Parts: sequence; C-alpha cells; structure tokens
Amino acid sequence: MGKVRNLLAFDLGASNGRAILGQFDGERITMQELHRFENNYIEMNGVYYWDTPNLYNQLKTGLLKFKQGNFGELDSFGIDTWGVDFGLLDKNGHLAGVPRSYRLGIQADIDAVTEKIPAQDLYSRTGIDTSLTFNTLYQLYRRKRENDAALEIADTMLLTPDLLGYFLTGAKGTEYTIATTTQLYSPTTRDWDWETIDQLELPRHIFTKIDKTGTIRGHLRPELCQELGLNPAAFVAVGSHDTASAVAAIPGTGSFAFCSSGTWSLFGAEMDKPDLSCEAAAAGFSNEGTVQGGFRPLRTIIGMWIIQECRRDWLKSGIDISWDGVVQQAKEAAPLLSIIDPDAPEFYAGGNMEKKIQDFCRRTGQPVPETIGQVARCVYESLALKYRHALEGLEKMKGQRIDSLNIVGGPINNRFLDQLIADSLDRQVVTGPIEGAAMGNLLTQAMALGDIKDLDQLRQVVRNSESVEIWQPHHTPEWEAAYETLKTLLK
Repeated sequence: MGKVRNLLAFDLGASNGRAILGQFDGERITMQELHRFENNYIEMNGVYYWDTPNLYNQLKTGLLKFKQGNFGELDSFGIDTWGVDFGLLDKNGHLAGVPRSYRLGIQADIDAVTEKIPAQDLYSRTGIDTSLTFNTLYQLYRRKRENDAALEIADTMLLTPDLLGYFLTGAKGTEYTIATTTQLYSPTTRDWDWETIDQLELPRHIFTKIDKTGTIRGHLRPELCQELGLNPAAFVAVGSHDTASAVAAIPGTGSFAFCSSGTWSLFGAEMDKPDLSCEAAAAGFSNEGTVQGGFRPLRTIIGMWIIQECRRDWLKSGIDISWDGVVQQAKEAAPLLSIIDPDAPEFYAGGNMEKKIQDFCRRTGQPVPETIGQVARCVYESLALKYRHALEGLEKMKGQRIDSLNIVGGPINNRFLDQLIADSLDRQVVTGPIEGAAMGNLLTQAMALGDIKDLDQLRQVVRNSESVEIWQPHHTPEWEAAYETLKTLLK
C-alpha cells in the first residue's frame, strides 16, 4: 500500500479522554496524542450527569488539532468509550435531558427488575452479570419507574460513543460491542432482547439497528467540515466499547487471558460462543462482544479506582504525593499483611477510601494498614489476588489451562504491580500496548477501509508496531496463604 492513512481515535474513559492520531503504512502504525482532556461526572440535585456538551466540544478540539498539525486529509475517525451509559434524543434529534452517569445505580434498581424477571432468566437471555447496578437495563427501568420526562419524549436511545458519533455525523446506529454491555442484547437471537424490553414495557421505538463492528456509518457533517477546515472523513463504528478495542489490540497467541486495566479492570478471554450457564452467572462473568463478532466472557473488577481515591484523599489532606511516591512507599512496606476484596460494596463509592480499607481489615481480624505504603501495598496485592480468582473462573469456563495474561492500559506503567500480578497468578504476564484501546480503535478503522483483512493481521500489525514486556512469576507459599485469605473473604 503506497498511501499512509491518517486515522483518528477518540478514546474516552470515565475520568479522561484522548484524541490520538494513527498513521498506518500497511505494516506498522505510529501513534501521536493530539489532545487530552478530563472527563468528570457532575452531581446536580442528587443525580450524577456527564458533561456531554463539553465532551462533544473536546472531540471538535481534537479534530481541530489534527487540522492544525498539517497532516493532510483525514481518512477516518472512530470513538470508543466506557459501556452502559446513553443519551436520549427527542423527535427533532436534540438531547432530551442531560445524559446520566452509571455512578447513580443502586441495589433497588436491580430489585425492581428482578421482581418482574428472575435474575437467572435475565442471565440466560443476555449473558450479562445481573449484580451490576449500573447496567443500562436497570438505568432505563429506573427512569420508567420515575416517569422520567426525557424517556417519555424520547425518540432514540444512543449509547455514549454512538451519541457522540451522531453529533459529529448526524448518523444514528448502535455498534455491536457497546450494545452487548447493556444487558438488553440477546446473544442467542443476535438482536435486542425484545422479550425483556416488552416485559418491562420499555419503549421499543428508541432502540436503533445494531451495526457490525467496522461498519462505516457516516461522514463528518458538512457544517463541521466547513467550521474546522476538514474533509468529510469517514466515521467508523469501531469496537465502541473501549474494552473491545483494547482486546482487539492484544498481541497474544495461544491460550491467554486478557485484562484491560484502568479505573476498572476488565478481565476475560475470547470465545466464539457465549457461556449462559448458571456456573458462569454465579462466577460473575459477563459475555460482552468482540470486534470479530464473538464473545468475551469477562469479569468487571474494581481496578485502580480504590488507590486513585486514596491518593485523592491524601492530596486533599495536604500530603503532596506523586504516583511514583505511592509505588515507592508500597515497595518499602511489608508484603501480604492485609487483604481486602476490591469488589466489596463499600469500595464502590468515592470518599474516605483509606478509612474504608482500614475498617474492612479491622472487621475481618487482619492487621490494619496505617501508612500510605501499607495501604497502597494492601490495595495492589489484593488486586493481584483477585485477578487469580478471575483467572481460575475462566479456566473452568474454557475447560483448559490459561498459560499467560496479557494486560493493556495505562496502569501497566506500574512495574511493581505488574510483578505482583505475575507472582500471584504463577503465570507469565505480558504487558502492552499501553494505549490498547486507541490502537484497537485505529486498526479497526484500517480494517473498515480495507487495509487489514482480519483480526490475525491486525494483531500482527500490533506486534510489528509495539514492544511488550514479559514478567516471569516468583510464586511463594506466602502468596498461597494470602489467596486462601481472599477466598475466605469472598465466602
């Protein structure tokens, strides 16, 4: 291929977003960050919202920075974000209310649905963990119960990446991987779960058609082309769920598990068919979509959120400590003294996180971590142990040993944690690429444009373009004892 493609990935997480330029020559891709911005949910009158107008404006800024960089024509762009959240549009195509944040979810939202449809039935229909309060299904039904005015006038529901894509192009649609996060998609019928939608009397007409990953859905709106001085670049419905894009960019071979690491840790493996069994449900696995149209049985584990909240509290209290400082103090603390379950309910909400950790250890009869180093080490080791628990669950589902774990995402820069994970799993750990979601997003665009034929070739491009690090395990009897502690806590 002669021409170098200019591809733009918008990769939005629940705390920040990036616009990343990918230049693809047919064999390798080089990536350059053009724009980075914060993304914070906002509390108003007891409801958590996303600042969607600001997010749209930040995407426009990313496009403008591409134009200002004199890179030539933009071939395409794609958007990936966190799952489950959505916006509602009225009959004129305007926002019907401000999109809400998943942080609002509570147990009562689950209870209201499972009173009408047993959790076991929901799982067998959708393959999504029914215990997650933030699932789109629960959010929508709560709004129906509240007689929400926005839902009553809604003409269309678009999940976050599709919503932002609509504002840039005017084209509506729902991409496959993001649809699978909602608990409203049926992997059996390969369509929306109309049975559940009808049972809960949710409005059928708000659901759009579901596009295959890699569909060219539209082009940059003429008004935006004129405003920004850009050509009408193609909008590709990439793996719009950031985890799907991140997993596409994993350069793994053989029997491997993956972890997309960030505020949340998304831990799973690739399979052609979903596992809708009671055992998968009991282990807390969700069957989310892959860019190749298959499934990723995966568990959502609270990831860096706990230590992020601790550092936020330390900074508020006047302790000016960098991430490097947190890791250094953790290294100096004694190993495997106290273990928490990162997914215990008290750790889900922000605020007073260090005290919550101390209270958990006190309540479970363990030494109470007092220093920054002790608290941080407790969090890091507990996360590494929770990964082992998830890995063993995946091995049962696959019916075979998993030989290695591939981790992508920013937290792989924490080399101390990478080694702890290898030690806990007693498996080889491969880390990289850091910008996994952005790379998967960019290379799926290249696939949509016909420059990459399939996922195997896509992953070969990743191997050509990125170096990875390999961590060998140093497993000790102390790790086994700590794992027994975690299993006791989980019971």
